[in-house]
Amino acid sequence: MGKSLFIAEKPSVAQEFAKALKVNTARKDGFLEGESVIVTWCVGHLVTMSYPEVYDEKYKKWSLAALPFLPEKFLYEVIPGVSKQYKTVSGLLNRADVDTIYVCTDSGREGEYIYRLVEQQAGVDKKSKKRRRVWIDSQTEEEILRGIETAKDLSEYDNLSEAAYLRAKEDYLMGINFSRLLTLKYGNTVSNYLNTKYTVISVGRVMTCVLGMVVRREREIRQFVKTPFYRVVSTMEQGGKEFEGEFRAVAGSAYEGSPVLYKENGFKEKVHAQKLIERLSESQPLQAAVNSVERKKEKKNPPLLFNLAELQNECSRIFKISPDETLRVVQELYEKKLVTYPRTDARVLSTAVAKEIAKNIRGLCSYAPMAQFASEVLETGSYKGISRTRYVNDKQITDHYAIIPTGQGLGVLSRLGTNAAGVYELIARRFLSIFYPAAVYQKISLVTQIGTEKFFSSFKVLEEQGYLKVAGTKAAKDETYDPALIGALHTLKKGSILPVKKLEIKEGETSPPKRYNSGSMILAMENAGQLIEDEELREQIKGSGIGTSATRAEILKKLIANKYIALNKKTQILTPTLLGEMIFDVVSVSIRSLLNPELTASWEKGLTYVAEGSITPEEYMTKLNHFVKSRTENVLGNNLHYELRSVFDAAAKFYPQKAAEGRSGRKIKKDGGK
Repeated sequence: MGKSLFIAEKPSVAQEFAKALKVNTARKDGFLEGESVIVTWCVGHLVTMSYPEVYDEKYKKWSLAALPFLPEKFLYEVIPGVSKQYKTVSGLLNRADVDTIYVCTDSGREGEYIYRLVEQQAGVDKKSKKRRRVWIDSQTEEEILRGIETAKDLSEYDNLSEAAYLRAKEDYLMGINFSRLLTLKYGNTVSNYLNTKYTVISVGRVMTCVLGMVVRREREIRQFVKTPFYRVVSTMEQGGKEFEGEFRAVAGSAYEGSPVLYKENGFKEKVHAQKLIERLSESQPLQAAVNSVERKKEKKNPPLLFNLAELQNECSRIFKISPDETLRVVQELYEKKLVTYPRTDARVLSTAVAKEIAKNIRGLCSYAPMAQFASEVLETGSYKGISRTRYVNDKQITDHYAIIPTGQGLGVLSRLGTNAAGVYELIARRFLSIFYPAAVYQKISLVTQIGTEKFFSSFKVLEEQGYLKVAGTKAAKDETYDPALIGALHTLKKGSILPVKKLEIKEGETSPPKRYNSGSMILAMENAGQLIEDEELREQIKGSGIGTSATRAEILKKLIANKYIALNKKTQILTPTLLGEMIFDVVSVSIRSLLNPELTASWEKGLTYVAEGSITPEEYMTKLNHFVKSRTENVLGNNLHYELRSVFDAAAKFYPQKAAEGRSGRKIKKDGGK
């Protein structure tokens, strides 16, 4: 009888599989072996795409004449630093006594790619070996055993594999061709301006698009002109309590449609606001009549569960940690069995998981910060109807469901790295929130009238905490009012007369767009370049974004490492550097479409179509080759050095120190040449 070979992505994961299998194994060099099973591991990628010079030595020297580089067949090679482990895995894959291979790399596109590259490089005889794909959502023993038991034939994941290969080819072709192209064409222009020895213009399908988002936002802020406006506010009294009303030029107002208005609730100039106050103050005593009172209850439902992007955004906001750090922490929590698979885009649970969710909740009864709430959920049985809510939807899940606590592994939580406890609590609170009712607010909308002009007031007070008691204080920031004031307002009815204590002008000004922080950038990438604050709306428009949940943090990290953008570690705010703005300008005048979030997202959507089998890999490659070829030919046919000088000058004004260094260096260089 042949042996079964289990291949994990990391040594730590391989250990978990070995434990779950409950077989005696001996530790060998790079694998574990028992009587009927062998467990081995990759160490991330073992195989990678070869550089152009491997195809032909002529490509070693960068040359415009050699572009575009579009190989018909792609070459791959073993990564030198992990060649020993590759030889081990390759040898095991081809061992005569191995008849079944269980692929246990991460359950996603990248994990699929890691294994397929090794199998391809090792020349595995697919006819003589059974190949099974283990697809799991957590590393608990039960989930590992379930994954092994339900493992499908690897061929069922061939479309996903094709999408993974295409993603790598796309990044490779765009990176190799466009980085060499723009460096050779405009690298010296950038270097001469900055007085540096040389400049490599690094271009990427996703990276360049994200750079564009940061630069464009910075330029919007610079170009923004603050506009002052003046609001007229009344202070009224009821039951010994004072409250305010805001003037709006609605139907019936003397100012309806007037050009002196900034918007319906403000004037462009203070003098017009003052004239309104003077006109209204002519009648004494100054009083307001209640025009309408609307009372209603407003419910706020618990938010959807965390996917990686939402978690990264929250951790950036609350803990001021980068998306890269959040991913590191949640990956550690996953590997220690504390949470489910982190690299997910879904924010809901599957029907199958919903049926077994009680065990996750029971596990949290041993987790002190959430023990009370977990016990309460079990006692009330509120979890039993969860499958009929918006938090369970199989159609919204592609590879994995949302990130939730497994209820296991709590013993190691205190020994994990910095931020682990905070991130875990955030996930646990969001998870338990969905088993609680909506928060209920009492909302009062009041319209009062002085003469012909109407003033608007609104008040909201929390009546029932609902899920907010689980979500924590940071989730309960809605504006609330003094209950005594709400009580006094309840006595009002249409026609009631209120004394007006004063009318005053409150000056305001328009605000520029906000800079991205690391978390809001992740959300904007997920939503194809749109920064949508409202979480409900984000879900409605959600589609394929820029990059994937597995790659977005790495993209930001690379932009920072390249010194194209800067990250303020205390605030997590992202800003461009002068170099970053110059790279943006080079791309903008040469291959502008690389800066288009919608186009970048469409490439990602195309990969999804390949994974679904909607389009063929050949169709995708034809489109990709045409894109690279046409854009390369366009750049080769243009010379835009003069235009770049003027846009560099425009950006440099905002970096006086860098610009001065550049000017000084260029002068020295010129004088030295005499």
